[in-house]
Amino acid sequence: MKILFIGDTVGSPGRQAIKELVPKIKKREKIEFVIANGENVAGGSGVTPQLADELFGYGVDCITSGDHIWKRKEILDYIESEKRLLRPANYPKEAPGLGSTVLKSESGTNIGVINLIGRVFMLTVECPFRVAKEHVDKIKDKARIIIVDMHAEATSEKIALGWYLDGMVSAVIGTHTHVQTADERVLPNGTAFISDAGMTGPFDSVIGRKKEQILTRFITQMPARFEMAEGDVRLNGVILDIDEKTGKANSIRRVQEKLV
Repeated sequence: MKILFIGDTVGSPGRQAIKELVPKIKKREKIEFVIANGENVAGGSGVTPQLADELFGYGVDCITSGDHIWKRKEILDYIESEKRLLRPANYPKEAPGLGSTVLKSESGTNIGVINLIGRVFMLTVECPFRVAKEHVDKIKDKARIIIVDMHAEATSEKIALGWYLDGMVSAVIGTHTHVQTADERVLPNGTAFISDAGMTGPFDSVIGRKKEQILTRFITQMPARFEMAEGDVRLNGVILDIDEKTGKANSIRRVQEKLV
């Protein structure tokens, strides 16, 4: 089975890339399930119910998130009832929504998805390693195929989680930095890994924002408004080929598609 994982989707340019490119990729690659990190779809920070529904309408089966999931207050009620939208599982248990879910692919195969957030240079939350194992144990009887989105700053933390979960899950995919890494591989016990899937959005930018505004901030150290960039829109992500019988990865391949 082939699964498409889409890196951090940024603003309206990222949504447009998904709208136009995902149907083409699905047809060309025979993709059966699509996961997209969508925590930046609302103007570059957060997600709204309307925009989540928009991504589902474009062919996304599951939306993962990260540290910006609570930026839009209207998401609070929506995430309680929509099991296709995840928040990091290692937020406190009192937080609304789900940290993992099991959904069906186009062929009817159960796919487990777990969303985690890192602690290095980020938030003070529950241990992603321990919480990952808890959620694997919770859903492994329902789904042989389990995909983990590790939304984290430090590559070392993501790589460590990949080794920790090797053989327990089908893939550990890093998100958050908006910069696609070139370290994709299948680990010895069958878990596909990449430190970061990259960004889906405007590349004529600094990780999605207008570069002139970011440069002003770096050079002057004065407050500056960061607006969405628009040019050179691309979709970054990975295509996973997973053995449905064992849940082990056959391969992982980077995707870099440009919106014309």
